[in-house]
Amino acid sequence: MSITVGRVIRPATADRIFFTGMAFAVAAMVLAGFAPTYYLRNSALPALTPLYHFHGFLFTTWMALLVGQTTLVARSRTDLHRSLGVLGAVLAGLMVIIGVTVSVEALRRGAAPPGVDPRAFFSLPIADIAIFGVLVGLALAWRRKPDVHKRLMLLGTISLLTAAVARFLVFALGPQTSPLGLFIGTDIFVFAVVAYDFISRARVHWATWFGGAMVVLLKPAFVAFGFTPVWLALANSLR
Repeated sequence: MSITVGRVIRPATADRIFFTGMAFAVAAMVLAGFAPTYYLRNSALPALTPLYHFHGFLFTTWMALLVGQTTLVARSRTDLHRSLGVLGAVLAGLMVIIGVTVSVEALRRGAAPPGVDPRAFFSLPIADIAIFGVLVGLALAWRRKPDVHKRLMLLGTISLLTAAVARFLVFALGPQTSPLGLFIGTDIFVFAVVAYDFISRARVHWATWFGGAMVVLLKPAFVAFGFTPVWLALANSLR
């Protein structure tokens, strides 16, 4: 009996440590990426509009909720975790709406890295928030399957890291940083989930394959589509 219990407890404990640790790592990346322009914003920079403050509040709250929810599970407070899940569902819906709104506003301002067509660049934040919405929506639908739920929830949140990674790389390495860096920097978090699955389960969970493919493969493909006449025409219609 003791051997059987040990086989059950060890994977559960490993999951709690890993997913809680990943939540903290994701939150740390967001803090590092947005500290210069948001959390520790210099007063010399232009003031942010209420829309951007609300956007920052929602996304920061999500990161705090992710840390809190994984910590509650690690402490076996699944009852409170489920109660807060309702807040998480509402918050995720608001994030999708505000994320799209901010992206359209940035398009209309012509916001984009130097030398990049703002209409094409518009595809990147839309890809981020769309993948987030799909994966979190599926995670909520699979909430009674913890192994699926926590992987899709984490990978959906990782999809949002691209902007933070890009800002961190520019701050750390300068504006000459390769555009590929923002994808690779995000993919590192995905590969950590893949590696954990392989080490702990001797195989990669299907939810990791699915969510990871959306972040690693679908996002760059969507951004490439952003340079096509079809997407440029769509972006023109929103300006």
